[in-house]
Amino acid sequence: MRCPFCGHEDSQVKDSRPTDDGAAIRRRRQCEGCAARFTTFERIQLRELVVLKSEDKREPFDREKLLRSIMIAARKRPIDPARLEKLVSGIQRQLETQGDPEIRSGRIGEMVMDGLKGLDSVAYIRFASVYKDFREAKDFEEFAGSVTSVAKG
Repeated sequence: MRCPFCGHEDSQVKDSRPTDDGAAIRRRRQCEGCAARFTTFERIQLRELVVLKSEDKREPFDREKLLRSIMIAARKRPIDPARLEKLVSGIQRQLETQGDPEIRSGRIGEMVMDGLKGLDSVAYIRFASVYKDFREAKDFEEFAGSVTSVAKG
């Protein structure tokens, strides 16, 4: 594993343990060149996934990109980051086991919205405002009103 500090090719694993959700192995490493310590994660990947974007543009599925977008929606909300990791791991697991290696980006967006709806209504609305491309305040008001009525109903 290349050192992120000095670029040295060799590092030594000092500690390994599973993550809280059991979906990855967390490894503490020490560079043999500069002695700096850093953390890596090893995850199971069942298959290579390709995301079909608009206009049939394709790009590899990026778990970290998905996590970043969810974390932006959940910024400053009282949500344990471990729950967001678990949401992303669950979405990735579902995508990998569904059979088709090509997934429409809209399907991923719907899965995120379903997951956020159960976690936090504000994060859900924030994500939806970008995902559904709200153009004006009226769009936001209508969507927020439908979330409020669902929560009361």
